[in-house]
Amino acid sequence: MMDERVIMTDVTGRDGFQMEKNWIDTEDKIRVINQIIASGIPRIEATSFVSPKAVPQMRDAREVIDGIQRENVEVIALVPNVKGAELALEAGVDEVNYVLSISETHNQKNVRKTVGESIEGVKDIQKLMDSSKITVSLATAFGCPFEGLYEVDKILGNIETLTAAGLSRFTIADTTGMANPVQMTEFISTIKKQYPQHYFGLHLHNTRGMGLANIYAAYQSGMRHFDAALGGIGGCPFAPGASGNVSLEDVVHMFEFMGVPVEGKLPQLLDAALDMEKLLGRTLPGQVMKSGQADKTHIA
Repeated sequence: MMDERVIMTDVTGRDGFQMEKNWIDTEDKIRVINQIIASGIPRIEATSFVSPKAVPQMRDAREVIDGIQRENVEVIALVPNVKGAELALEAGVDEVNYVLSISETHNQKNVRKTVGESIEGVKDIQKLMDSSKITVSLATAFGCPFEGLYEVDKILGNIETLTAAGLSRFTIADTTGMANPVQMTEFISTIKKQYPQHYFGLHLHNTRGMGLANIYAAYQSGMRHFDAALGGIGGCPFAPGASGNVSLEDVVHMFEFMGVPVEGKLPQLLDAALDMEKLLGRTLPGQVMKSGQADKTHIA
């Protein structure tokens, strides 16, 4: 019987903060991430070791890694190339996340490389570290605003190429929120059936309001690892119309009230989301932070 337990990876520190135009003080980043870790979320993508010119918000990556608490949590950093991987290793992260888009157009806009060149790039990173420490995120996995919606064969071909290179950890990313639950069911069922021994996670953006529905469809299809960001912040700076991630506390709330085992203390996550809303100075997309838990009662 398949384990029902859900494992959440929080991506606030990387995918969430990277879209913020105003500089967030390093101490504030560390405080927010530590609040999430203290709630019991077991995996944190804390930052990215990228060029400060490309993503200025990430210029304090090493300071963030050094400042967050490291017990009872796996710490991940995004890396775009060998240099980033070297810096991540020096910082002592537990895992690196390497992103390539299966859309040629989006990959060129995102990292200025062909998909084939990006695949060669991850092979270079394999020379630095064990493949079990590398997760490849396959961006625009369900469709791309430049190239339209995909059939599942498009992503299967990329997984096969990377599997042949010795990689077995993948995150399937709906970078611009184009997937729907029927497509999600087909893709995840097919991928899990074809590669039952691989690690697969799911990274969704709520661009068209289908994030939670897609997570539920993926869960029903066997997916157990999900990314999310506190308050639903974030997005891709190189994709037209891309909005934030699915909200971490909303996903935890959904699974908890469905009776599905999921780590992360909901009251602490809601407090952290409300604190971050004050920090960023605007209303955030998260829903449960506004309404409260489903079992909250009011005086009539």
